[in-house]
Amino acid sequence: MSNMSNKSVTSKKNHSLSKEALYDIIRNPVTTEKSTILSEKNQLVFRVAFGSNKSEIKEAIEMLFGVKVLRVNTLIQKGKLKRFRGRVGQRSDVKKAFVHLAEGHSVDLTAKLV
Repeated sequence: MSNMSNKSVTSKKNHSLSKEALYDIIRNPVTTEKSTILSEKNQLVFRVAFGSNKSEIKEAIEMLFGVKVLRVNTLIQKGKLKRFRGRVGQRSDVKKAFVHLAEGHSVDLTAKLV
């Protein structure tokens, strides 16, 4: 038998990130037709840093906008291969975060953040 019962379970870190670090995690909101339809269902879409994880994204959204986040789903959208005047190019990969807000919370993305 192992001594798993003697080990204490570490709780989540409750550290605060600086405002600059929050803006490094959350790059910009995605404003497409699809993301606008999702906003009617209390969901937001953001482009985020590749190195960020779901808990960092959740903390950044809650601190920047003052809302309660239920869950965060992320995806990495691979860049398309494009051609321009016969030359081949590659678009950059993008990491997106789909943020589900609690009922009664909303964010106006057109307002200026201070």
